[in-house]
Amino acid sequence: MPTDLILIRHGETDWNRELRFQGHIDVPLNDTGHEQARRLGLRLAGETVHHIACSDLLRTQQTAAPAAQQLGLPVRTTIELREQSFGVGEGLRAEEIQARHPRAWEDWLAFQADRALPGGESTREFHARVMAALGGIAEQHAGRVVLVVTHGGVLDMVWRTARSLGLDGPRRSEIPNAGVNRVRIADPARPEAVEILDWADTAHLTGLGPQPSYDQSRHLKRG
Repeated sequence: MPTDLILIRHGETDWNRELRFQGHIDVPLNDTGHEQARRLGLRLAGETVHHIACSDLLRTQQTAAPAAQQLGLPVRTTIELREQSFGVGEGLRAEEIQARHPRAWEDWLAFQADRALPGGESTREFHARVMAALGGIAEQHAGRVVLVVTHGGVLDMVWRTARSLGLDGPRRSEIPNAGVNRVRIADPARPEAVEILDWADTAHLTGLGPQPSYDQSRHLKRG
């Protein structure tokens, strides 16, 4: 039986606004992020959801909380839904990584699947972790609807997989904070066959102003 996943990127943080690499650092939502989470909860109220899975980082838990209250469900956290680890780059902006770790930065700019910032995960390692986690969720909740509150990088892995884009190159999908994304996994043993049903729905965020734009391709232009 297929499992439907409602995938949510966490709400906005100050580090999103500053375009800092967050990775595994526990950064809280800012005021805008809390308002996005509140609106998300209202948006999902009344939907049929059977389970909530969430990254164990604070920004995702804070995003999930209003929806969990509306739906009357507990939030189950897991480290497997964390953002990609960026090693020495975490907490820094692109220009700061370039200044402190110039060779590592130039290597990262290749956007190749098996390269990583020192101490971090490669895209291939990250992708394997993400898809295994989603496959496990689909297996445990076959035939049900699961709300998954996670990170932009996780959603990028799902988008690339569904669109057969491969793991090389910069991010090409739109992944707004607190947007609603719906996918279906028909066979838990084959999560790579994930199907996108809807993507980047932000109707509930109307009037909150433009979001910070995380455009990886801008680094290529500088490089």
